[in-house]
Amino acid sequence: MNQPVLIVGGTGKTGRRVSEKLLQKGIPVRSGSRSAEQPFDWSDSSTWEPVLQGTRAAYITYYPDLAVPGAAQAIGSFARLAVETGVRRLILLSGRGEEEAQRSELALQNSGADWTILRCSWFCQNFSESFLYDMVQAGVVALPAGSVREPFIDADDIADAVVSALTDDRHIGQRYELTGPQAITFAEAASLIAQACQRNIRYVELTSEQFLSMLTQQQVPDEYITLLSYLFSTVLDGRNEIPADGVEQILGRKPRDFFDFARQVAADGAWG
Repeated sequence: MNQPVLIVGGTGKTGRRVSEKLLQKGIPVRSGSRSAEQPFDWSDSSTWEPVLQGTRAAYITYYPDLAVPGAAQAIGSFARLAVETGVRRLILLSGRGEEEAQRSELALQNSGADWTILRCSWFCQNFSESFLYDMVQAGVVALPAGSVREPFIDADDIADAVVSALTDDRHIGQRYELTGPQAITFAEAASLIAQACQRNIRYVELTSEQFLSMLTQQQVPDEYITLLSYLFSTVLDGRNEIPADGVEQILGRKPRDFFDFARQVAADGAWG
């Protein structure tokens, strides 16, 4: 129990939360990131074994997303190396309704690891800590999302699920779908944020072409443009509108809803 848990993506939205929650339980952690004392980089496999050595389990997030080319091969290679190194307990953060992500899941399952897979919907924190933050700050959330609904999930609920999976063997060999309690449109999300922080924030519908043009003008790297285009044109097609009960299955409680998230972020002053 004195061996640390490796958090791959230790500075990310879920990774840092998992680290905090494990430390609160007295469980040591090792951060796997390019900025860590022992650097980790998905694009440099020579950095993988040094961070695995001496750990007893790993929480795996793939940057930038399991949908990008080469992700499944990297996940499979990393998982096999982990098992060879003696790190059998592996938790994978996956995407809900993403065929590419499912290839990574299969690679993990075929590695011989004691695995748990957490398929998650879009994070609430995309509006407060990620690529939608600047839009919220500007008061205009402009996306090609239409009227499709998404059951946004709070990253803290994901982190609680990860901690449970890491500390309870009942979750070995299980796959959970983690979502918020209800599905809302991006326009409704913008309205709830506006209500929470008492600001004028509106949703503007873009065409796919307008969205791509906006990203290009903002000099967003090509790989992220490709990823966002895939997410909004393929994954966000209604396939994930129905909420799942994975949070209740793994934690025995309901997940936090979007408005509670928005009110907390507004109270913390993150949206100004």
